[in-house]
Amino acid sequence: MASVETAAEHERILREIESTDTNCIGPTLRSVYDGREHGLFMEKLDVRIRNHDREIEKMCNHHFQGFVDSITELLKVRGEAQKLKSQVTETNRRLQDDGKELMGSMEELQLCRVQQRNIATTIDKLTHCLPVLEMYSRLQEQMRAKRYYPALRTLEQLEHTCLPRAGQYRFCSIMAENIPKLRIQIRDTAMTQLRDFLESIRKHSDKIGETAIKQAQLQRSLDSSVSTQPRALIGRRSRKEAAAATDSGGHGGSPVSEQDSGILDVEDEEEDDEVPGAQDLVDFSPVYRCLHIYTVLGLRDVFENYYRKQRRKQARLVLQPHSNMHETLEGYRQYFNQIVGFFVVEDHVLHTTQGLVNRAYVEELWELALSKLIAALRTHSSYCDNPDLVLDLKNLIVLFADTLQGYGFPVSQLFDMLLEMREQYGEILLKKWNITFRQVLDQDNFSPIPVSTEQEYKHYTSQFPLQDPELDKLPFPKKLPFSEFVPKVYCQLKEFIYACLKYSEDLHLSSTEVDDMIRKSTNVLLTRTLSHCLHYAIKKKNVGLAELVQVIINTTHLEQCCHFLEEFISNITNVPPDTANATKLYGTSTFKDARHAAEEEIYTNLNAKIDQFLQLADYDWMAAGQGGGTLEASDYLVDLIAFLKSTFSVFTNLPGTPVQHATLPGKVAQTACMSACKHISTSLMQLLLDPEVRQISVGALHQLNTDVKECEGFARAGPVAGFQGDTLLLAFSDLRQDEGDEQKKQRLCPVQEDGQRPTETHRHHHQTATQPHRTAPRLERAA
Repeated sequence: MASVETAAEHERILREIESTDTNCIGPTLRSVYDGREHGLFMEKLDVRIRNHDREIEKMCNHHFQGFVDSITELLKVRGEAQKLKSQVTETNRRLQDDGKELMGSMEELQLCRVQQRNIATTIDKLTHCLPVLEMYSRLQEQMRAKRYYPALRTLEQLEHTCLPRAGQYRFCSIMAENIPKLRIQIRDTAMTQLRDFLESIRKHSDKIGETAIKQAQLQRSLDSSVSTQPRALIGRRSRKEAAAATDSGGHGGSPVSEQDSGILDVEDEEEDDEVPGAQDLVDFSPVYRCLHIYTVLGLRDVFENYYRKQRRKQARLVLQPHSNMHETLEGYRQYFNQIVGFFVVEDHVLHTTQGLVNRAYVEELWELALSKLIAALRTHSSYCDNPDLVLDLKNLIVLFADTLQGYGFPVSQLFDMLLEMREQYGEILLKKWNITFRQVLDQDNFSPIPVSTEQEYKHYTSQFPLQDPELDKLPFPKKLPFSEFVPKVYCQLKEFIYACLKYSEDLHLSSTEVDDMIRKSTNVLLTRTLSHCLHYAIKKKNVGLAELVQVIINTTHLEQCCHFLEEFISNITNVPPDTANATKLYGTSTFKDARHAAEEEIYTNLNAKIDQFLQLADYDWMAAGQGGGTLEASDYLVDLIAFLKSTFSVFTNLPGTPVQHATLPGKVAQTACMSACKHISTSLMQLLLDPEVRQISVGALHQLNTDVKECEGFARAGPVAGFQGDTLLLAFSDLRQDEGDEQKKQRLCPVQEDGQRPTETHRHHHQTATQPHRTAPRLERAA
């Protein structure tokens, strides 16, 4: 049974060996060697091999002829194979030879591919690095060109966009390290340029202001002819242009200009017909650049505070006037130009930047400037004594105010100050006209003006409104009743009115206010200045009677022309003289007072002349009487009477007297004649009652009586027309009474034997006894 199983197993193993791949025969053979029937298996294996050999032999015998044929064919093929081998060898050799070149090309190709790959990698890297390098190169170029705001924008783009894309390279790290340093450099450089700009506009603010004032002056002249142009555009661009400038120079845009700071070249501006704008003279790009740079850096507040602080300091410097500013108009002009230039710059910055300065800040500066400016003008103008300089200063202040008003600054306080200066201007004018009037009086010859032709007559009547029909009818040559003083003073009065009118121009005053101001100033000129000058001329020591008479004539004509002055003022102010509350001229009272003073001076001078003659009186109070002889009047009294006759005949224009001097008015002549007679009477009375005269002889009384008769004869002759009856004789009534009393005393108290008169006690007693008789004016004759 075991043998059958063994045989079956062996048979199976043999089949497996026959049918299994030789690579897997190992486990099968191991199972044979592991068993105990190894020999038996070998026997069966041999049997199987012999069987297969017999089958192979049968197969070979069956196919032997074919095999022989195959060998024969194979032998035939051998030769061909050798040839083929030779050809293959030769082909291989040629192929190897040709392959060497190909292999070189392949190696080159491989190297080229590597290079291409490296190039592609490099290109990729450069694609990210080149923008960085180009950006950095542009940054360096912008820094060299001082275009700091674009440089700052480039720096920002380089830091946030280009460097992160480039990767980690050494040059990128160096650039990244330099970025903060470049920012600081740009910030410091921009601030330096701003300081240079501030220093430049501080030095050239007068040039800026001068140009702005020229614009305002030109605009004002245009407004006077064409009123369509609004004053708000004076010296400043329109709002649209300002908005355009803000858009181009505001946030997110580039500055208007990248040039250096400073004042642009305007040397040839005088050659152009059009005055350049004040903003055209200044390059504001440093301000815009610095503002944009600090805004980008997040330091806008720092920049605004710094700018405002520096400009406040500059404002205080600009508002500090020079110590000798009041000496010339150029000093005031330079001072105003600096202030205008300062505020023109601030106004331009206000309208072309967003918030660097605001309206409140500019108004605060203007309030500060206005207070200091007004204080300085009040101080320096008080030193001025030249009316032309004050008038030029007023015009300059008006132009200054109009210029800044065109920029929107309130200037009402300046016009209020000008109204205050009007009082000072009036005082200066009064001082000037005081000198002028005195010069006219000193140069006047106090004689009627001779005119020989119609042209001369028209010349004087054009200067003074003379209305005398009788004088017009007289033939040439003839004389005007007044002296040169009258037309000159009248012309000077009109010149004064013109000077007052000049100051009131452009002060925005109504016609009524101007008229009132001129009339009040003219009243002060008449009542104070001219009045003082007339009194000065009247009171001079060397003024004679002829001059005083001419003064009376002159003041009479000037008094008559006062209503012409009122009409003249009304014509130039366009205010009717009959307007309610209109100020009237007080010239009438001024000239009346001067005329009365001249009259009093005539009386005084005439009495002084009389005193000069009376000083020659030399009475012999103890002279013996002349029996039956005719006494003659004293020589001094004869000369005095002759002088009085000549004087009154000349100054009253008696018939037959040549007209050489002005005619004394009738009432004045009467008063002067009466005053002269009273003065003679009083002086003779004082000689008679002189305490030093202790006694008087009858002969002396007779001589005195003769002199009194001479005086009475002068009075009866009527040296001045207009006296009624013997009115002029009454001037000697007291003297005649005293003479009679003296004769009574001679009878009551004869001369003592020792030649002495009674004592003073007796004399006083007799004077007291006779005093009541002197109260009644009586004309007594000496015995």
